Amino acid sequence: MTGTLLPRTDLTRSQRAAMLALMQEHFAGVTEELFDRDLAEKNWVILLEDDRGQLRGFSTQLLSAMQVNGAPVRVVFSGDTIVDRGAWGSNALARTWLEAVRTWQSDVPLYWLLITSGFRTYRFLPVFWKEFWPRHDSPALPAILIAMASERFGRRYDPAAGIVRLAAPQVLRNGLAEIPPSRLGNPHVQFFARVNPGHARGDELACLCPLTRANQTPAGCKLAAL
Repeated sequence: MTGTLLPRTDLTRSQRAAMLALMQEHFAGVTEELFDRDLAEKNWVILLEDDRGQLRGFSTQLLSAMQVNGAPVRVVFSGDTIVDRGAWGSNALARTWLEAVRTWQSDVPLYWLLITSGFRTYRFLPVFWKEFWPRHDSPALPAILIAMASERFGRRYDPAAGIVRLAAPQVLRNGLAEIPPSRLGNPHVQFFARVNPGHARGDELACLCPLTRANQTPAGCKLAAL
């Protein structure tokens, strides 16, 4: 598998069509209009392709600047993200994303704002990052997470629950939304299931992670160096 980072404006018509098809295969309720609207606000895209050049996954990204308590910060917001089941064993998407983060780092603090209705995406946080919120051993939401999520999602964000409820939620199809009982032994998965009980209907848990090299786990450092 090969991961490629490119500006959203460089996507070809066939790549966009393949991305839409992959989303509709894995999520219910995805229309071309909704897909195009979400994609239009992003400025970066990561594509995951197999040896034949077939799209097996992607993630859209919005890199932007904002002020928090009067101080400048930069924020990476991950939008539509999906990896085909047949490519779950590949680390190409994660590696490409980590490489992108290194190119985006500067003197201005950089954060990752993530909303997720899937436990597999949430698991990306503890695998590659030491500190993030919320998590099972630090469930309280920091003010900076509440501020960022409130600014982006407005009334769709419930700060008491830490959940974003979109007007048109994307719901994973049968077999993908459910959390296998065997995975609930993991404290991170168990926590995700507890704080986001509506994940199967598309409720999104809002998460925040400082994107610094010091915050990367050994696994994150190793993968980014490959």
